[in-house]
Amino acid sequence: METDETLIDAYSRAVADAAERIGPSVVKVEVERKGGGSGVFFTPDGFLLTNSHVVHGASRISVTTPGGRRAPGYLVGEDPHTDLAVVRVHETDVTAAPLGSSSNLRVGQIAVAIGNPYGFAWSVTAGVVSALGRTLRTQTGRLVENVIQTDAALNPGNSGGPLVDSKGEVIGVNTAMILPAQGICFAIGIDTAKVVAASLMKDGRVRRAYLGLGGQTVPIVRRLVVHHGLPKPNGVLVASLERGGPADRAGIKEGDILVGFAGEAIAGIDDLHRLLDANRVGATCEVDLLRGTMRVKRAVVPGDGEARAA
Repeated sequence: METDETLIDAYSRAVADAAERIGPSVVKVEVERKGGGSGVFFTPDGFLLTNSHVVHGASRISVTTPGGRRAPGYLVGEDPHTDLAVVRVHETDVTAAPLGSSSNLRVGQIAVAIGNPYGFAWSVTAGVVSALGRTLRTQTGRLVENVIQTDAALNPGNSGGPLVDSKGEVIGVNTAMILPAQGICFAIGIDTAKVVAASLMKDGRVRRAYLGLGGQTVPIVRRLVVHHGLPKPNGVLVASLERGGPADRAGIKEGDILVGFAGEAIAGIDDLHRLLDANRVGATCEVDLLRGTMRVKRAVVPGDGEARAA
């Protein structure tokens, strides 16, 4: 029969082993006049993951390896919509972190974070995966889906560092904490990070579709919901249009309320953002909208939006 002491020893060994395995891959990222954060090498030729908000607008990036070597970092690309960035360091002696998966995590499993909070280099904190499937709004206003919630303590400087499982495999990129709450911290799932990193290394950005409109979520009058048999009581009010943009060319007007896009009901701007992925660029999509009391359909061809909102 396992005693409490045995269980505690097993937990301690799991955390220590995970930290020992991931430690050589974790770096300190410093940005001129902005402070900095953390990062983790994911290729043996010097590519590392960090947060977009750590390196955004940086005139100079400096990376310090666990061995104490400092080297200039070069921004390969960033995606503010997921708060992820890839930085390249021209170092040959680099240990790439083993990347796990965030799709098969379980609530309650061990989660270990390592980074540089407040400049205390290579600090290790441990906890559990508190929840899965969270959404997190980034600084651009978009929601990131399938975010990991953990109670492994994060502080300023942990941003961009890895969240790992008991095997020392990266399951997320630490990105945010809720202040003044304690034990509510978030990491972007590594499955999302893999896709974003591949796009950043290939194109320097992540392609997304856009319609060229400014929108906001609004409630729809109940009688119109009932009359038109709408599945959701909210829609996206078109507050502004980009002149000559995809929505404008499609005949969408200010004051219209979008209730469907590409065959799916939308109840707000977050639904629309989710549907405007790279696969929609250049593809004809049907927009379902309310214009006054009438229900109207229009065909729109989304453009390549890069960092635009919608």
